[in-house]
Amino acid sequence: MSSASHTGKMTWLSNKPQIHVEEEEGLLSGAPSPGLKQDSEFVDTNTWSSKRIVGTATFFIALLVSGAFVRTLLCGPVTPSTHRLSGWYKGDNLLSNGTHEFKRTVLIVSIDGLRADYLDRGLTPHILQISENGLRAKSMKPVFPTLTFPNHWALITGLYAESHGIVANNFWDPETQDTFHYHSIKSCWNPDWWHGEPMWETAGKAGVITANLMWPGPPKTRTGARSTYFVPWKDHVSLPKKLNQILEWIDLPDELRPQLIMAYEPSLDQAGHATGPMSARVNVSILSCLSNRTQLRDSIQRTLSEVDSFAKDLQFALHARNLTDIVDIVFVSDHGMTDTSHPEPVYMDDIIGEQGLADIEHEDGWPAMGIRFRPSSNSTKYLELLLRAAEENPDKFNVYTHETMPERYHFSHSARIAPIYVVPKIGYVLTTHQQGDTGMSKGNHGYDNDELSMHAMFVAHGPFSTDVKALHQSGTKPQEGSHWHSTSGNTYIMERFSNVEIYNLVIKLLGIGKFAAPNNGTLGFWDKYL
Repeated sequence: MSSASHTGKMTWLSNKPQIHVEEEEGLLSGAPSPGLKQDSEFVDTNTWSSKRIVGTATFFIALLVSGAFVRTLLCGPVTPSTHRLSGWYKGDNLLSNGTHEFKRTVLIVSIDGLRADYLDRGLTPHILQISENGLRAKSMKPVFPTLTFPNHWALITGLYAESHGIVANNFWDPETQDTFHYHSIKSCWNPDWWHGEPMWETAGKAGVITANLMWPGPPKTRTGARSTYFVPWKDHVSLPKKLNQILEWIDLPDELRPQLIMAYEPSLDQAGHATGPMSARVNVSILSCLSNRTQLRDSIQRTLSEVDSFAKDLQFALHARNLTDIVDIVFVSDHGMTDTSHPEPVYMDDIIGEQGLADIEHEDGWPAMGIRFRPSSNSTKYLELLLRAAEENPDKFNVYTHETMPERYHFSHSARIAPIYVVPKIGYVLTTHQQGDTGMSKGNHGYDNDELSMHAMFVAHGPFSTDVKALHQSGTKPQEGSHWHSTSGNTYIMERFSNVEIYNLVIKLLGIGKFAAPNNGTLGFWDKYL
């Protein structure tokens, strides 16, 4: 579920079903939350034209002659990194594209809801071509729960949900007696919810200029750290506008140019919820655009076609600037999508009764359901009823407590995780007789992260992938068959891996490993590739 999806999320806190429909403006409407100052360095997508960029850059460069005032004004105190990496890459080296000097740059783009096997369905020819020229993974395993906010924060912190604190898109925190709502600016811009250190904070510690284009998360962390440039979430911003913003950052003078750029696009997830992942509508939308995009009238179809075209246009723009040996592009997604157009219902009122529904004080997550019963209720009885029903219907759902939660979920060591979690199997949904299928979408995610339909995409192109392929072809590393394989089309496909490894990859590509924060990534994971 993306931050701007219009999929209904259902609760059973009263006898009448309640549908929470996401706000039209989505997570971050662009207005600052109460108590948060929208600083002057925050870039707005609609106001930073190329003319303004050039004028501002010229003005600031003039000021640089007399001192370091500009950097302090724009970014806060930023000290050039004195760290020297002894390995394959030194992050502060200057490289030339023929006309200008650049530092090695990483651009990480998240396409929400892009299921790993979409790349093999002939629906994303441009992303597939990029993967053929670079490398890809069979799939990337999301953290549990397989939802947008837990996974986007996992991608940039390298932490599981139990460690970074965003345990669902919506959840109750018993310690603060407050509720996190992913469509609420008050929640999402409050740094106290967000634990761990995002990669843009780590990069800032190393003196790296960073840019954040609508990535789910707060504008600052609990330490007060901010990305150098920040464009807040706003729905219905076209991909061409996002591409223009990325290129404006890349075209800045060296003193102002970000080395780490993060960008987020939710439209594919929205389409998956609306039409389902395997629908003919999804197939036609991308294929038809290749013959005549102007004939597309349906907004979902048009947006789907633009996702793939965005990847092509971005790659072309970097090639035109002679930056393909300087800029690493890492395309990721947060989770996959499964068909829920004809789900089998699991009626909760048949299991715990009407009184059990009334005794639910807080309900977290969707489609999995974290349950907190009222202290005055007989929660032990309700848990026994749920466990018995799960035992009688092992193909439909599982019921877990903190003590019985599968270790592979890494989802028990946080007070924010409800004491009882009901996790439906693929093809099933939790509902009540009164609620029925009200608010349900044709596609959904949030299921077991071992399910392949929940798995995400990983595609990389740039000097990183070039070096990896060269090492493989030379027989130096990685060893043949141990970590990846090449196809007849010379596409290099890595084995499946967890998305908590992405943080360490980006930090390594930037050459700032000395500054890396503790995380759940595997120590030395990328050494077998780099």
